[in-house]
Amino acid sequence: MINDIINVGIPSKGRLRKDVLNIFKKKKLRLFSERGERDLLASIKGKKNIKIIYLHAREIIQRLGEGSLDFGFSGFDLLKESEINIQNKISVSKKYNFGKAKLVVAIPDEWIDVQTIADLEEIAFEFKDKKKKRLRVATKYPNLTREFLFSKGVTQFKIVSSLGATEAYPFTESSEIITDITSTGETLKANNLRILKDGEILKSEACMMVSRLSVKKKALKSLTKLLSKD
Repeated sequence: MINDIINVGIPSKGRLRKDVLNIFKKKKLRLFSERGERDLLASIKGKKNIKIIYLHAREIIQRLGEGSLDFGFSGFDLLKESEINIQNKISVSKKYNFGKAKLVVAIPDEWIDVQTIADLEEIAFEFKDKKKKRLRVATKYPNLTREFLFSKGVTQFKIVSSLGATEAYPFTESSEIITDITSTGETLKANNLRILKDGEILKSEACMMVSRLSVKKKALKSLTKLLSKD
């Protein structure tokens, strides 16, 4: 029966996919795809009721919230960026020691007088008063960025949605500053950007997450318990 099927979301690419697949491997759960490595669907040998779906990490969050996935693996940052009604339908079962990164506020190195969020607040008001425009912040995390800046008293800014290569935005006249996810900060440095001293928005890591719409499925409980063991 379809109600007995457990739908599992795994990131479709990158280091996160590799690390998640290692979890299954360590538990001797063999994943296989009928159409090879590029297949976006997979099964677990001997577990006919479990269907693996390879998805973008952001889509995994969305589908857990709507209940079309029973559980999955994604980043804590993506969960917290999602709408509150989505977050309320997802439980974090386990946080892992991989996929570690932090969401930060970064500014061009040449802004030597700007070291903290308080300094940034002054700059934002200068933009409004002297240049008659708002400070632009490029990001893939508009919700977390907006919430953080407001909480720090920075209100005079405009969010610019980034579709990729956010580090380049300040140098292509697309924004003045950015917020971005980073693990080491090296990519920011290489692009002449600097993290504000108090500019850490969120710490993130890979997580196992369960849809609260699926918690009554018995098979789900046993599978998550197995994968949660160290």
